[in-house]
Amino acid sequence: MTKRIRKAVFPVGGLGTRFLPATKAMPKEMLPVVDKPLIQYAVEEAAAAGIEDFIFVTGRAKHAIEDHFDVSFELEYNLAQRGADDRLAAVRTVCPANSRVSYTRQGEALGLGHAVLCARELVGDEPFAVLLADDLFLSDKPCMQQLVDVHDMTGGNVVAVTDVPREHTNRYGILDIGEVDGDMVAVRGLVEKPAPEDAPSTLSIIGRYILQPEIFELLAESKAGAGGEIQLTDSMARMIGGKPFHGVRVHGQRFDCGDKLGFFEANLAFALRRDDLAEGVRRILNDYASR
Repeated sequence: MTKRIRKAVFPVGGLGTRFLPATKAMPKEMLPVVDKPLIQYAVEEAAAAGIEDFIFVTGRAKHAIEDHFDVSFELEYNLAQRGADDRLAAVRTVCPANSRVSYTRQGEALGLGHAVLCARELVGDEPFAVLLADDLFLSDKPCMQQLVDVHDMTGGNVVAVTDVPREHTNRYGILDIGEVDGDMVAVRGLVEKPAPEDAPSTLSIIGRYILQPEIFELLAESKAGAGGEIQLTDSMARMIGGKPFHGVRVHGQRFDCGDKLGFFEANLAFALRRDDLAEGVRRILNDYASR
């Protein structure tokens, strides 16, 4: 019987250098899209998929993330005294109800694979999700729920995928694909950041994963790969051929918020879906477009 996905790992130890100087003292995962930080969107997505345990793999100067998901008694008291009920509700629902939050440190920035390995003791011997807050999704069904639905049917490992321009394959983990069944593709192989002429396809892994606990043993054995880091893709590739391994073309719009233009577009898209902001945003856009 397929085990339910109860735990999610959020690797948040990166330096966020592409957003300097904004991220000099603030984690990039705390950058706001409209009025909510990126990491909160990822946590809410995981909670909507039935996940209850949230494991943050942090690094130096990431205390703002811990503070964000903690209780702020003084702030809540102040808002209650002022009768700011809507803002009070927003603060109190930052951390999903009945959830458990834990933190572990990634002492060195040795790559995504190393960050996931740091969560080994907290995850234990069960399948788990990994969510990268840089990837933000706007969809009717949460992206992680789409992966959980496939995992419930197939078991094994499941990753979110999308097609990228061939000239960009050297930025992503790329799939060598087998049988295609609608939005689900069987994974025959994985290549980390291949040159365009060497890429087996243009189907790229994006920041959502469901992984079996066997990945930890493989990560522990891994040596530095592309970029001098311990690559998650390299260890995932070694699991192909055992348990099922599928990619899912997720429905919805993805925003690469690790990129400045992607982050800007996400703010526009999410603001335009807000009843209290959409009209004003359109007016501003029309004003600038006519200049």
